[in-house]
Amino acid sequence: GLSVALPPPQLPRRSPGSWCLSGCRSPRPLRGGSQSWGSGSDPERGLKRRALTPREMDGTEGNAGQPGPAERSHRSSVSSVGTRADVLVYLADDTVLPLAVDNLPSLSAHELHRAVREVLQLPDIALDVFALWLVSPLLEVQLKPRHRPYKLGRQWPELLLRFTDAPDDDVAADEPSLQFRRNVFFPKRRELQIHDEEVLRLLYEEAKGNVLAARYPCDVEDCEALGALVCRVQLGPYQPGQPMACALREKLDSFLPAHLCKRGHGLFAALRGRGAKASTGEQGLLSAYCQVKEAAGSDGEHGASLSPHYRAYLLKSHELPFYGCAFFHGEVDKPAQGFLHRGGRKPVDVAISLEGVHVIDSREKHVLLGLRFQELSWDHTSPEEEESVLWLEFDGDNEGTPVNKLLKIYSKQCC
Repeated sequence: GLSVALPPPQLPRRSPGSWCLSGCRSPRPLRGGSQSWGSGSDPERGLKRRALTPREMDGTEGNAGQPGPAERSHRSSVSSVGTRADVLVYLADDTVLPLAVDNLPSLSAHELHRAVREVLQLPDIALDVFALWLVSPLLEVQLKPRHRPYKLGRQWPELLLRFTDAPDDDVAADEPSLQFRRNVFFPKRRELQIHDEEVLRLLYEEAKGNVLAARYPCDVEDCEALGALVCRVQLGPYQPGQPMACALREKLDSFLPAHLCKRGHGLFAALRGRGAKASTGEQGLLSAYCQVKEAAGSDGEHGASLSPHYRAYLLKSHELPFYGCAFFHGEVDKPAQGFLHRGGRKPVDVAISLEGVHVIDSREKHVLLGLRFQELSWDHTSPEEEESVLWLEFDGDNEGTPVNKLLKIYSKQCC
């Protein structure tokens, strides 16, 4: 059976020493860490790939190294019934939801999903909007309803060896956390039909986190527009005459990605001091914040509700082609640098949605290629033949002449 321990009124924040599945500590913060794409996050149409099969997911368990206390208990009493275990589920805003469950090894993702919905008092639509994920800096896996999170957590090293090129030391140190995140199969158009404020808030928090972490590459104007909506949510309506610039400056990294928060260094920056003119990012953010206040102020129907601002953030996020995508790591060939110099490879993040695929430079955070599925054809090379490769073929031009172009993406997770 399944029982739920209600969380305290204020959910605790994620801490590095907290525990998630069966003695697995939570991983390093996702922001800034490597991201990739795991089973279950591939769209049902469009780009085809070999996902983790039910046999692979539910097969022989891998050795996860030294077992934690909960694992030792399970191994010594496999047939026991009614043993209660604690499970931590992380939400999009980095708060943690503690659940007390019975018979954890056989608990399905569907049952655990229902427990999360009950604690958060989410409406039925949340069953379609959200999914449970196992996430670490090396691999992300969206779970199917019948998957057993405990078993997959113990199989994690095996999955890393099969679907990543991570060094053995990284594999040994990597630990997944269980997260309640957006379902990649949920269409964006259906988000417009959601009215529940908590569902909108969770979607907003996840999108905001991806923007601030630069997982969604945005130009400055989009960052400022999205950051202004965050200002409205966190600081309230813009108040003319109030010293808002100082408040924005103190929390700038809560509103804008890190690369837009960097300040100048050296003698001139020191001489300017705190009384200096605001940076371009601060000025643009402040200007956009003023406009949010005017737009929201004309609609008094919602009162103190933040739903209009959550929805506005999501609508703006829908303009980004990577919104709602599943991500995985890969590499592409660099152009050759002269006759004697090989180009090498460039690390990329591949973002796949129900509409198309985007290839993003992992270091520079800009889009190298973006195509809708009807604009490309694809194939893959299986690891049995040679290195795992996803091939994308699409139309291009060479000095005005139409040509077929071919992009080769190296990744174990794409085949």
